[in-house]
Amino acid sequence: MKQLFSLLIVFSFGFTQAQTVSSPSGKISLSFQLSASGQPTYSVNYKTKSVVVSSDLGIQLKDKPALNINFEIQTSKNNTFNESWKPVLGEQASIVNHYNELVVALIQKGTNIKVNLVFRAFDEGVAFRYDFPKQKELNYFIISNEDTQFNLTENNKVFWLPGDFDSNEYEYNETQFSDIDNSKINMNNGIGVKSIPGKYTVQTPLMMKSPSGLYVNIFEAAVVNYPVMHLKADVSSYKLKSELVPNAIGDKAYLQTPCVSPWRTIMISDDARDIVASKMILNLNEPSQLEDTSWIKPMKYVGIWWEMHVGNSTWDYAGSQNATTDFGTKLASTGRHGATTDNTKRYIDFAAKHGFDGVLVEGWNEGWEDWFGHEKDYVFDFISAYPDFDVKGIHEYAKSKGIKMIMHHETSGATRNYERHLDVAYQFMKDNGYNAVKSGYVGNILPLGEHHYSQSILNHYQYCIEKAVDYEIMVNAHEAVRPTGICRTYPNLIGNESARGTEFQAFGGSKANHTTVLPFTRLMGGPMDYTPGIFEMDIAKLNPGNNSHCNTTIANQLGLYVVMYSPLQMAADLPENYNRFLDAFQFIKDVPVEWATSKYVEAEPGYYITTARKDKNSNNWFVGNVNGLNARTSTISLDFLEKGKKYEATIYADASDAHYKTNPQAYKITKQIVTHKSKLKMTTASGGGYGISIVEVK
Repeated sequence: MKQLFSLLIVFSFGFTQAQTVSSPSGKISLSFQLSASGQPTYSVNYKTKSVVVSSDLGIQLKDKPALNINFEIQTSKNNTFNESWKPVLGEQASIVNHYNELVVALIQKGTNIKVNLVFRAFDEGVAFRYDFPKQKELNYFIISNEDTQFNLTENNKVFWLPGDFDSNEYEYNETQFSDIDNSKINMNNGIGVKSIPGKYTVQTPLMMKSPSGLYVNIFEAAVVNYPVMHLKADVSSYKLKSELVPNAIGDKAYLQTPCVSPWRTIMISDDARDIVASKMILNLNEPSQLEDTSWIKPMKYVGIWWEMHVGNSTWDYAGSQNATTDFGTKLASTGRHGATTDNTKRYIDFAAKHGFDGVLVEGWNEGWEDWFGHEKDYVFDFISAYPDFDVKGIHEYAKSKGIKMIMHHETSGATRNYERHLDVAYQFMKDNGYNAVKSGYVGNILPLGEHHYSQSILNHYQYCIEKAVDYEIMVNAHEAVRPTGICRTYPNLIGNESARGTEFQAFGGSKANHTTVLPFTRLMGGPMDYTPGIFEMDIAKLNPGNNSHCNTTIANQLGLYVVMYSPLQMAADLPENYNRFLDAFQFIKDVPVEWATSKYVEAEPGYYITTARKDKNSNNWFVGNVNGLNARTSTISLDFLEKGKKYEATIYADASDAHYKTNPQAYKITKQIVTHKSKLKMTTASGGGYGISIVEVK
């Protein structure tokens, strides 16, 4: 049958006849052709509209002929796949994975090298990857570049980050495609690492909206043993080309057949809610590799963290002798070490009193005095505590209160050092009652010349996740690579930062609409440890030496707990600030971190998003909204509620005079009985939002 299909291929104007695969609904179609030179090409349509016009595919090899022309089709096969699977942790209890597939087997004339192109069409978009089968013509090989193109048809509005090889901790730029230009923006990413390969290179996920109203998102999935893909923009013709992150000597990937590239993904819809609801990235990853996942649990936590960022205490034990914190913030006084036994017990008491699961402590271990900016290979050993931090005593105290401790491992970018200590460090965690670790990679990667997003360093992150399985440890990696759905395969990866998180609110602030973009970009590939819950926005009130302002309202901070999905959620502010607003703090205490169903009620990237989620362990629903710069009226239907039942809705909303800059702590709490027929209308402030808990009335 395959042979017959191959014989039916005809030539027209030098191109092979297009082969097409369509999504199950038929709305999205991808067509594949070989050009007259044997160049693989593809195009994508949404309904009757062309979204990606003819775009080249190909791979450049080091010291070998390029795999981009002179191809012939050996076979072509279509498949259909439809299943549902249950994530260990997630936004919903069950995920449908339904796609149609086209697999084209190519052989290159002259070299006889075989490459398979695998295309999948989902109702949310399309995905494709390069598959290199085992063959004598190609065994070990080095990729020097990837020629994948995404040739667009319109001058789209684009939400983009500069194509830094080491950090995505930037604010999003909203421009037209034709105005992408790194040289026109503030390149301060907060950690001093900048590796930008030209002013027109951007990171993925790349979220766009066309003038005709289509939402388009370009990303990648299942990045394993491969570098991250950035995109180089031709701003005059609306074309994008892959730009792989290099290693220290400029090579991109070292591979051996059989092997595959990551999936290149394009999501398309005329409704922005379809983009944020998509589980396509997860579905393109392999199923869980873990037989026993009973030890993987969602967590809500507090911790010794924000106080260092605002400048009330230090990470290092010698902080009382310093004038600034490690990030340069002036201290409120002469300074003090934050991670002391007494201070940790204070957080444990607060967590136990308010029903939290865990406590994170940063700065507990030796090495913080000279950890940053010196390119030292050996800074931390991950087991040696400062004299004022009693590891065993804290373990016993936390256990007596029913609280889990969360370990912190800052590597200072020294990946080799972390790997050589990893077994001992993980065993130390097990011995002292830590079942989750927050790892960090601030600063230049060691060995020098490597990047945070190059192949070998991605392999390091993956090694740490897989090694953690041996010790039944959950991983929350900060400053690592943005996730690409790996948490499906290794569900002990319960969180990542990998974007501009709340900490930057203490480093001068973030744009008020920042969190309206993240669900369409960073959260496409997995949950984010965004660390929300800040109630005191004027940082100078906590530390006169820090004039930063958190550009958000309290109601916005509550909405983040629903909008920004994570099975690991922090109440990031200081306990004393929560004690000032206990009625608003109640929402943080009540909101779950494990969900049965998620609905996206309204969404517009950069402007607003409203999400409704049903608790996995009850019939209660929670709704969250985060709003951008423009105050607006949010009108939502509660038709997702079960028919015939009554619920009590507690609404935590912006007060009429709330504003992220001038009146961020103005909120109001109201209650009303609602049903599935109810509609709610709420005014959201500039930088505002709301949170709603909806509890079934028995």
